[in-house]
Amino acid sequence: MADKSSSNAYWAANIKLIKISLAVWFIASFGFGILLRPMLAGIKVGGTDLGFWFAQQGSILVFLVLIFVYAWRMNTLDREHGVEE
Repeated sequence: MADKSSSNAYWAANIKLIKISLAVWFIASFGFGILLRPMLAGIKVGGTDLGFWFAQQGSILVFLVLIFVYAWRMNTLDREHGVEE
């Protein structure tokens, strides 16, 4: 039964990490790029306003960073639960 609880803990941690990653990506893409764009209009980045930058480039860069953070965190999680490759 301990194996079942360890498996449940592993997947619970995995799902929590996925939810956090999706929330960060949502905030960066939809939040900063669309909802908060008028508030970010006064901040200039590369000749354009920050809201436009998030809509065009920022959400993609945040997504790429999230991929590497997810891989690093999953490797750590795998080692903690003894399921590393």
